[in-house]
Amino acid sequence: MTNTDVSGAADAAEAAGAADAAGRDLIGRLAYGSLAAQTLRAAVRLGVMELVGDAPRPAADVATEAAAGAGAMTRLLRALAGLGLLSEQPPGSFSVTLAGALLRPGRPDSLASFVRMFTEPMMLRAWEHLDDSVRTGRTAFDTVFGTDFFSHLAQHPELSTEFNAAMSQATAETAAALPHALDFGRYTSVTDVGGGDGTLLAAVLAAHPGLTGVLLDTSEGLAGAPDTLTSRGLAERCSLTPGDFFQTVPAGSDLYLVKSVLHDWTDDQAVTILSNCRKVLPPGGLVLIVEPVLPDVVDGTDAGATYLTDLNMLVNVGGRERTRTDFEEVCRRAGLTLTSVTPLAKAAPFTLIEATATATGD
Repeated sequence: MTNTDVSGAADAAEAAGAADAAGRDLIGRLAYGSLAAQTLRAAVRLGVMELVGDAPRPAADVATEAAAGAGAMTRLLRALAGLGLLSEQPPGSFSVTLAGALLRPGRPDSLASFVRMFTEPMMLRAWEHLDDSVRTGRTAFDTVFGTDFFSHLAQHPELSTEFNAAMSQATAETAAALPHALDFGRYTSVTDVGGGDGTLLAAVLAAHPGLTGVLLDTSEGLAGAPDTLTSRGLAERCSLTPGDFFQTVPAGSDLYLVKSVLHDWTDDQAVTILSNCRKVLPPGGLVLIVEPVLPDVVDGTDAGATYLTDLNMLVNVGGRERTRTDFEEVCRRAGLTLTSVTPLAKAAPFTLIEATATATGD
């Protein structure tokens, strides 16, 4: 064997070793993901980010105010620093990073309720049965709790309130981007189908004074809407309609907004929702669906969160994330023609999916 051969073999072995080490690191980080999530949950429940405040704070002081042990609190704060949510300097003293500040509940862009909800034991129980859902295709939540996800929320008002707050926080980024991503000036009224507390609709109405709005959701879903609209001075321009989008969608708008709704439901149920929108859609009207659109093949454009959301739909609510072809099919079955699919800038992975009434004879 020549020196060149020996060198080449050594390089190949080194590359293989590096790849193996990278793979082990990836698996380790993924396996520890649930531990990181519970660390976030503890930080929110203990109010760590509020207690640390805006200047470096000794761990012992944080522990005293949290009624916690100094040693254990230091370990928690160091774990949060390792996750990039705090920084430690000098030793034993911690300050909040930009990312960590998002866990403060008082901020308009807070994600504290989002973290609480998605680390809530109720949300995680069904995940323990993911393999069963994969084998059977059935929603594990229904088996574990004896009822479906949304009925369970309706029976537990505190969880329902937390869920509504989490959905509002998850919508904030989309609410900032959507009003500038479509020519809303072409329309006179927008109905937000399953619009929850009105976070998204309020942003659209505030940016477009010529629009009026209708907010459709269950009574539980609408619970926070009066406060949202009143705080933005929009109560007179938006009506609240408690109802069931599987039964009917109110007529009178020329734009129907459906954001993060269809992925909660099966294809047949999604067709029912869209069909109800189609029934009341006037000539020239638009159904605007705002959801992620999966590529036909996993291509690395998504870091994995949307695929995890897809599995969450499987185990908890029975829905799914969809590709463009999937959206075209549910729209076709509902009497709608998909006319445009545009990534929503600054609110990835959400996409604007525009659909109009299918012409007679098509």
